[in-house]
Amino acid sequence: MRSSAAARRYAKALFGLAREDRRIQEVRAELDTLSDLFEASPELRNALVKPLHPVKERRSVIRSIAQREGFSELITKFYTYLIDQRRLVDFPAVREEFTRLVDEESGMMTASVVSAIPLDQRRQDRLRRALSERTGLEVRLSVEVDESLIGGAIAQVGDLVFDGSIRSQLEQLRSNLSKES
Repeated sequence: MRSSAAARRYAKALFGLAREDRRIQEVRAELDTLSDLFEASPELRNALVKPLHPVKERRSVIRSIAQREGFSELITKFYTYLIDQRRLVDFPAVREEFTRLVDEESGMMTASVVSAIPLDQRRQDRLRRALSERTGLEVRLSVEVDESLIGGAIAQVGDLVFDGSIRSQLEQLRSNLSKES
C-alpha cells in the first residue's frame, strides 16, 4: 500500500507522541487491534469510514470500541481526530507508516520481494541475510509470487531495488548485444 502525504504526517505525529510517552509498542499494538477489528468486520469499518453516519455517531462508536479494547487515551483521541478530519479512510496507510517508523528506529526494514516461484525457508533466509549485509539493517521479508516473472526475484528495501529477475537480465543482455553491433 502506498501511503499518502497526509497519512505520513499523521503517522509521524502519532509516532512522536508515542515516543514522548515511551509507549511506541503499546500504540503499535492498539493500531494493530483496530486493523484486526476492521478486517473482521467490514460493516464496522464502513460505518466508521464512510460519511453516511454523522460524525457524532462515529465518534461514539470509536470511543465505545476504545473502552471495550482498553485503548489508551492517546490512541482514542487519535482515532477521534481522524474521524473529525475525515481521514479514518487513511487508517491502513497511517498504520503502515507508523510500523515503518517503529521498524526504522529499531534498525529493522521490511523488504518487499516478488518472486517467480514460492521461496522455501532456506532461500528466504539466504535472501534475508544478503539484503541485511547489503543494507546494514536487519531485514524482514514480505514475499509475493508473480508467475508472470520468467524467473528470479525483485527485492525492494526502502528506496533500493535489487532486480534479479530473468526478464531484467535478458533485457540487459539485449542492450549489451545491441551496443556491440
